[in-house]
Amino acid sequence: MDRAILAGINSGQENFEYTMSELGALTEASEIEPELSIIQKLDKPVAASYFGKGKLVELKEAALAKDAEMLIVNDELTPTQLRNIEDQTGLIVIDRTALILQIFARRARSRVAKLQVEIAALQYRLPRLRTSSLNRFDQQTAGGGGGGFTSRGSGETQMELNRRTIQNQINHLRHQLKEVEQEELTKRHARDRSGLKTVALVGYTNAGKSTTMNGLLRLTGQNEDKQVFEKNMLFATLDTSVRKIQFADNKEVLLSDTVGFVSQLPHQLVEAFKTTLAEAAQADLLVQVVDVSDPHAKEMVATTEKTLHEIGVKGIPMIYAFNKADLEPGLRYPEIAGDQLTFSARDDASLEMLIKLIKDTLFADFQTQTYLIPFSQGKYLEQLNSKATVLKTDYTAEGTLITAEVSPQLAGILSRFVQD
Repeated sequence: MDRAILAGINSGQENFEYTMSELGALTEASEIEPELSIIQKLDKPVAASYFGKGKLVELKEAALAKDAEMLIVNDELTPTQLRNIEDQTGLIVIDRTALILQIFARRARSRVAKLQVEIAALQYRLPRLRTSSLNRFDQQTAGGGGGGFTSRGSGETQMELNRRTIQNQINHLRHQLKEVEQEELTKRHARDRSGLKTVALVGYTNAGKSTTMNGLLRLTGQNEDKQVFEKNMLFATLDTSVRKIQFADNKEVLLSDTVGFVSQLPHQLVEAFKTTLAEAAQADLLVQVVDVSDPHAKEMVATTEKTLHEIGVKGIPMIYAFNKADLEPGLRYPEIAGDQLTFSARDDASLEMLIKLIKDTLFADFQTQTYLIPFSQGKYLEQLNSKATVLKTDYTAEGTLITAEVSPQLAGILSRFVQD
């Protein structure tokens, strides 16, 4: 495994220590061993080299002592800074943005995710054509199956690509992405026409969104082939998965599992993943899954809400689901307090309470009505039995007298059968 020195500048920014800790987790997620973290206190980075001259010497010596050939910096560097740090240290220099892009390149599975990641990576690379570190990093990581930042199949290294070629690649990929977006939009319109309420799981990477989704699918009797990929690692999934869930009382929702967030998510990725995150932007309810066992849970909530704001998600009701309570000694769960739930996604009682909170929030506009359905109108009785929560059923000479909790849409269809 490659080894790296981590480095950052502390200029008094909020949560600096947290972002450095997160940089270490990102490094490990990219299959690089973080050997040492070195911090420099400066009011602001040096324009030409980011770090001061003395600190660059220290970084070079630390890398030599730890047998590390990479330097990973907790910020997005300018092309000049990247080149000068490389020249003065002799190390492969990777900034935070490049590191996250690399992880996304490794994890992308669907066509839309691959296109989004590749566009973001090329946009990042465009002003950095003369910097050789990224190309060397690509060559090393490509052997690990990640594919680096290169356009798959092009066979060209970064140094061989000129500005026009990359821009043409970006334009071509954007055209392909628009085609895929249109396909996704068609699917979304079909779901909208179904009249089903939509719930989107959002939150920090590795907070337990996929585990929560799988728990809900299992608890509502869905087949195992409907389960989504889950693993205890950053950005385990980049693809939005949508599943229909029917609860025991016949209420139905469309549940989506979205890509996780991270602090200082590169703007290229925020822009590129607007298509993937459209499910969140158009949801009737957001469930923000938070790792309550993480000491930086409050910062994670702030990061998630900042990112949602950046992609235009506003005014949508939100449930705060504080997950992994089983990892926090002494914390009582499951418990509801307003729009907040403390729970464990691996605990059935917790998931049942989450379902209750989702239903109480989503179906507040449902109404209880009594209908007299003539025997000749059996299709409406079938709709009630399959789409509504039936509370009472009686049989009369005129037809079936049925009391049920129904959606506004179904209430409109059945309005002529209402009994006062």
